[in-house]
Amino acid sequence: MISIATRLAAARIEGISISTDPADHPATLEDAYALQRAVAAMIGADSDAWKVGSTSAEAQKKLGTTEPGAARVPAQFRFQSGDPVPVHAAHDLWVEAEFALRLGAPLPPRDTPYTRDEAAAAIDGVAPALEIVGTRLSDGLSGAGRLLVTADGGANVALITGDVVTDWRSLDLPAQPVGLLRNGTQESSGTGANALGDPVNVIHWIANNQRTSKGLDAGDIVSTGTCTGLVRVAPGDILVGDFGDIGVVEARLVSTTPS
Repeated sequence: MISIATRLAAARIEGISISTDPADHPATLEDAYALQRAVAAMIGADSDAWKVGSTSAEAQKKLGTTEPGAARVPAQFRFQSGDPVPVHAAHDLWVEAEFALRLGAPLPPRDTPYTRDEAAAAIDGVAPALEIVGTRLSDGLSGAGRLLVTADGGANVALITGDVVTDWRSLDLPAQPVGLLRNGTQESSGTGANALGDPVNVIHWIANNQRTSKGLDAGDIVSTGTCTGLVRVAPGDILVGDFGDIGVVEARLVSTTPS
């Protein structure tokens, strides 16, 4: 029998969705993260980016959870503003506008929890970001359940970031307005406070999520979860995240035919 990890990796690369048997399902969150790592190893090299999801009440409700989740973004699904972004329509596609925070110093593994001040001190910049989210699971994002979504790359399809602003400490990230446009029409809006009250809180969370594993490296960039809610998208859409003085991030979704 082909393992669920192999099937999830193939589904992500080939643009198909798969059904699962209850025997495939991870029993615990620890099992789900182990499965996520196995899938990622089959897909290829990691990028410089992490995605953190379920940082807003809306996203947590959609995924049936009460806490964030994290995943490393594979290099082939990491893009810069303006890049064409290949997507598969079968993957139940949505977009979120969110802050991405870059680390200028590492937050390595250690026994004691990081304080928020320690996590904040490691940040050296902020960028506007769009995350395309979806699932390779036939039950869809809402129906798959938190553990399978975690195993399935934390629902990441692609991450797109704009230019990094290094003078981030002068900014009020929780109050910063964010607009999300699809094909020239604003579809949604919000503020940084939707990401755990403050995007910096997300860095504090992932620092402690990863401190018993490999930790975080200088140069890592962490997307901090949706500020605008989820907007359904499809191949052909042109997407813009408008972060005011921080800048804009743009992406054009391009259809990819399953192989």
